[in-house]
Amino acid sequence: MKLDGFPITVLGGGVAGLAVARALALRGADVTLLEQAEALTEVGAGLQISPNGARVIEALGLGGGLEAAGLRAEALELCDAAGRRVARLPLPQDGPAYRFLHRADLIALLADGARAAGVKVRLLHRVVSVDLSDTGATLVTQQGASHEAGLLIGADGMHSLVRQVLNGRAVPFFTRQTAWRAVVPETPGAPALVRVHMGPGRHLVTYPLRGGLLRNIVAVEERGEWVEEGWHHEDDPAALRRAFAGFGPEVRGLLDRVERVNLWGLFRHPVAPRWQRGGVAAILGDAAHPTLPFLAQGANLALEDAWVLAACLSAEPSAETALRAYQEARRDRAIRVIDAASANARHYHLPPGPRRAAAHLALRLASALAPGMLTGQFDWLYGYDATAVRP
Repeated sequence: MKLDGFPITVLGGGVAGLAVARALALRGADVTLLEQAEALTEVGAGLQISPNGARVIEALGLGGGLEAAGLRAEALELCDAAGRRVARLPLPQDGPAYRFLHRADLIALLADGARAAGVKVRLLHRVVSVDLSDTGATLVTQQGASHEAGLLIGADGMHSLVRQVLNGRAVPFFTRQTAWRAVVPETPGAPALVRVHMGPGRHLVTYPLRGGLLRNIVAVEERGEWVEEGWHHEDDPAALRRAFAGFGPEVRGLLDRVERVNLWGLFRHPVAPRWQRGGVAAILGDAAHPTLPFLAQGANLALEDAWVLAACLSAEPSAETALRAYQEARRDRAIRVIDAASANARHYHLPPGPRRAAAHLALRLASALAPGMLTGQFDWLYGYDATAVRP
């Protein structure tokens, strides 16, 4: 369809919303982005952009900004709880890089890119209701203002209003896992590695940020109870240290530097059965398929969605056929990534005993004798090129 001047409203100013807004604006669409916050920003967290996400950022014309903001990763190392290396997986060094970014830096890169492409960003627009008709969408803000959209794209996260309108309310289930998140100062010069320290019923992931000046920490523990889903519950750093007191000196020393930490329960949300309706609404990113963090693919899937959705809208004869083609192109891919992420947690948390010993021995042998085999099992993930998808 012809996107020149075509009005599109994007709800949500996170990775998915900003990426799809720029992708559509670059194709000529008249894009308005509504965000409930007073500023487009994120604080206190790192993320990983793997080659599948980097290809989209480069196609959006922001590759130079990604290179400047992100530290190029060398390898993934798996360690046992004592700190002994179990396996090393070299990360791709040719083609699009695997990079570590502070989430705030990625948001800033995408926000600047969206505005430069002509996207009209409207802050302090907290939408409380969405109504869809055959001709468009009506959004009502908390202040009572009404906004009409001929085509609405919901990038409004795992509690998406647009998703609820398309599918009804979904009931997530608690995975019996909770995660702490913290960022601490780091001495420059630390190796550009992802390290995963694996212990019975828990694991800790760490990697450097911002040129090695900071270190990101995500620590996951299995537990029986949790009350509320959310990313911003503050916790006592002493609780994190107690949970990993049995780990080796590297982990304990790292956690001794934590002064502030957030804790959240990990819930599994079903992939939305329906990602679109007619030619008036679609969802992407966490609104369509929230994923657990065990493959670091949340932001990357959102970037993939953004490119494919924009490509479908520009290639298909109508918005209705475009949105159907988008869901068909993306849903199976998202489900495969989500299932692989869930499996990773099980591998990390094996209890003591023969099964754990055998699994670690197999990893050690493969790492020593055929490291390419370990890396190659993720070719389907990192080698995927959303910019080559043809609707």
